[in-house]
Amino acid sequence: MPGQMSRSVTGTPHIAARPGDFAPIVLMPGDPRRARRIAETFLEDARQVTDVRGILGYTGSHRGVPMSVLASGMGIPSVTIYATELFRHYGVRRIVRVGTAGAIPASVSVRDVVIASAVHTDSSLSRVLIDGATLSLAPSYRLLRAAADAAEKEPTAVHIGPVFSSDHFYLDRPALFDALERRGTLAVEMEAAGLYAVACAEGAEALAVLTVSDHLRTGEALTAEERETDFDRTLRIAASALLTDV
Repeated sequence: MPGQMSRSVTGTPHIAARPGDFAPIVLMPGDPRRARRIAETFLEDARQVTDVRGILGYTGSHRGVPMSVLASGMGIPSVTIYATELFRHYGVRRIVRVGTAGAIPASVSVRDVVIASAVHTDSSLSRVLIDGATLSLAPSYRLLRAAADAAEKEPTAVHIGPVFSSDHFYLDRPALFDALERRGTLAVEMEAAGLYAVACAEGAEALAVLTVSDHLRTGEALTAEERETDFDRTLRIAASALLTDV
């Protein structure tokens, strides 16, 4: 079990940690329970460093290298808060989102892994950061290439391509998803656009590696328990990307 916090120090409005409590490289699931599970089963000697508003963060090591995990909560606004504070106040340089997504085309199946090489979004985020421009939201090429190399070692399907970050979980627009599929979009989720935009603004590196938890076309879906636990391949790929050139 990871060690519990022995003090309460508020470093930012949303993270109770001191400078140095986070490693420069961070795994970022959405679910706090998933963050705790990563700390307990994937990191070595993990200790809890924050629990503000139930958003759990831990620091330990992986393959002998310091590594942290912090939950992002749900949606673009939430992930932008935590990613900004990590990059700006805690010296974090790389974040890899390890989350879930809904598959769009038939070629992507439940339990497959999707690595987001670009993000489309219905959020205003890509238009408000620079007046008069719509930003192209993309990951760090170094992390993307490292994740692609790591994916070649996995026995099951891994797809690399664009995803769609939506502000609306229960979005009922079949024509939109048809149009996205025709343009090669692999899956829909709710955080990658925010993470990529923040990394761009802060001069840092980011990537999203996603487990397909459900399928928009077939209705197939993992259970809540499976969503929490069935992401070992995603973790391996994400950690390999974080560790590249470290």
